[in-house]
Amino acid sequence: MIRFVALAVLAVLVYLVLRSVLSAFAAGLRGGASRRPSRRALRDDLVKDPVCETYVPRRSAVTRTARGATYHFCSTACADRFQVPSETT
Repeated sequence: MIRFVALAVLAVLVYLVLRSVLSAFAAGLRGGASRRPSRRALRDDLVKDPVCETYVPRRSAVTRTARGATYHFCSTACADRFQVPSETT
């Protein structure tokens, strides 16, 4: 009984190692694109601060809404210095 369990565990380990080696090899053939970007990476795009003009990840940006538009800032200091652009009509 113990031999059977040991052989089963060994078989699973060999399977896992072979699967990882083959997937790494296949990724190399595809040019390194083994996986799609995660949803987190897709949502974390960069936004430009209108005051200091630096780029900040959207998830960590300070946001303010004025006149129906949302603005993203690198810090609260930039958000406080921001002046809403006047509407030209």
